[in-house]
Amino acid sequence: MRKYADGVAENMEREEEMKEKLEQIKAEAMEQIRNSEALERLNDVRVNVLGKKGALTAVLKSMKDVAPEDRPKVGQLVNETRAEIERVLEETVKKLEAVKREAQLKAEVIDVTLPAKKNSVGHRHPNIIAMEEVERIFIGMGYEVVEGPEIETDYYNFEALNIPADHPAKDEQDTFYINGDILLRTQTSGTQVHVMEQGKLPIRMIAPGRVFRSDEVDATHSPSFHQIEGLVIDKKITFADLKGTLAEFARELFGEETRVKFRPHHFNFTEPSAEMDVSCFKCGGSGCRFCKGSGWIEILGCGMVHPNVLRMSKIDPEQYTGFAFGIGLERIALLKYEIDDMRLLYENDIRFLKQF
Repeated sequence: MRKYADGVAENMEREEEMKEKLEQIKAEAMEQIRNSEALERLNDVRVNVLGKKGALTAVLKSMKDVAPEDRPKVGQLVNETRAEIERVLEETVKKLEAVKREAQLKAEVIDVTLPAKKNSVGHRHPNIIAMEEVERIFIGMGYEVVEGPEIETDYYNFEALNIPADHPAKDEQDTFYINGDILLRTQTSGTQVHVMEQGKLPIRMIAPGRVFRSDEVDATHSPSFHQIEGLVIDKKITFADLKGTLAEFARELFGEETRVKFRPHHFNFTEPSAEMDVSCFKCGGSGCRFCKGSGWIEILGCGMVHPNVLRMSKIDPEQYTGFAFGIGLERIALLKYEIDDMRLLYENDIRFLKQF
């Protein structure tokens, strides 16, 4: 009988300890919840009290030490404590979320009286503007725009243009070679050879594109720049056709009052050859800083296609003749927009580019 009384007393004592432990956990949890000023802190309280390794879970694990007949009562106390802590946690979470949302709305308020932010919209590069203008002029004359490879063979870049191996003209272009036969093209004339070899005559074409030469970088030179080369092959084409075509091109590009003159020159792939100048569109030919007092500005080279070039492309020079010309695209852009340093076209300075 005494052993039974001692057991009952021990169970009651253990139950009281459980109650005190639960009350302590509840009080500490409530204190932490009241002192939490951020949602992250509330989550820490939830993990420390209700998580797998939390204080309440530890109490549940110690239920094995409680007498079987007392376990329902103790389990109910644990569940009531858990429910009360979860209820207070949820209420506090809602309050903190409301406070956070209100602060966010105040911080993100839109002042409709402020000027709107403008989208920075890009536009075409001055080189592209100049190229499209040149293409427009020649397309209007019935020319076709043809693109060719930037990596060429020595044959198409030199030999097919009447520049044989060891010719001094090769030294002038100081080419970027990939190997003994493959190179970065120095001119877009190779594209003209590709078209001539197709044998579809007559030909009226321009070939715009990037070319490469081993030049030092300065205000008027670059190792990479752009050319637009033109070619006409047909029966009874004369130098008069060349002069008339290029004079019309100059008037379209620089204005109706533009005059042209041709100076004898030498190119391996044309004979006769010439350099073409236009009257200064700033001073009308009277002489100014822009034309260095001469009244004229050089813009392109041209000439009648050499018979050797025609023969190498399987075109009979007794039946067909033609003319060719080459324009430096950057030079056109520099002249048209009065830019005095070629490097500005490649430096990507937004203060410069947005002027166009």
